[in-house]
Amino acid sequence: MTQFDELYKAGVLKIMNEGYDEYNERTGHTCKVIPGMTFELDLGFPLLTLRKIPLKIFAAEQIWYIMGSEKPEDFVNKFTGIWKDFTEEDGTVPAAYGHRWRQAFGRDQLGMLVKHLKDQPGSRHGVVITWDPREDGLGGEKSKKNVPCPYTWTANIIGNKLHIHSIVRSNDMMLGCPHDVAGFALLLAILAAKIGVKPGKLTHSISNAHIYDTHYQQAWELVERENNHPPIYFEAQGNYYDRAEKGDESLVMEIVNLLERQYNPLGSIGGMRIVL
Repeated sequence: MTQFDELYKAGVLKIMNEGYDEYNERTGHTCKVIPGMTFELDLGFPLLTLRKIPLKIFAAEQIWYIMGSEKPEDFVNKFTGIWKDFTEEDGTVPAAYGHRWRQAFGRDQLGMLVKHLKDQPGSRHGVVITWDPREDGLGGEKSKKNVPCPYTWTANIIGNKLHIHSIVRSNDMMLGCPHDVAGFALLLAILAAKIGVKPGKLTHSISNAHIYDTHYQQAWELVERENNHPPIYFEAQGNYYDRAEKGDESLVMEIVNLLERQYNPLGSIGGMRIVL
């Protein structure tokens, strides 16, 4: 198995065997929950191969984030309908990650990060915030369809490699986690190429790692799976960041094709629906 397969499978097994049974008031579901789970990923591109992951979704999302748009119709809806459930009546997702990175809080955090790390590669100030404490959480999200799960991440250049640490307040381990990990790995590769360094370690830390009661059967099926998939490798081109900023639709399939050539996952696991 790949490095991510092994760590992910161990995480799912730990939740199923040791997780607390907790009722979630917002969704009306009981979950098995582990407080605090971290994956350290530094060998190959972390695509889950124990079941098939749709590549086009996270590729299109990351390009949309780099664009800085809060309107799914601008880009991501052309490739997936996953954001339609989170879109407000005015056609926007106010908490859209890329919008928060690039246009909220009075600064372009992502653009400034690239410039800052080029100018000061030894800096430890590479922090990007997605969470808005004026609106998000603490009961203030009742009128909104989306609240960021990955609420902050940091970027450091160490050993001439770019390393990202993403911190996630809540991760649906069966559906959200593999998707989020692959997305941040792609962001890491694109930013590293733009800055002019090699991609390094992705650290993915989850405050509340949970599996919904509706996914227990699928979780047990997944932990029984084995394969011998080799590592997957991906290195972005230096122009990917600029193309993403411009909303280059051809970039989605270019990335998908590069990954798909190496991706030979086990079959899908049916019956998993997103809990909203």
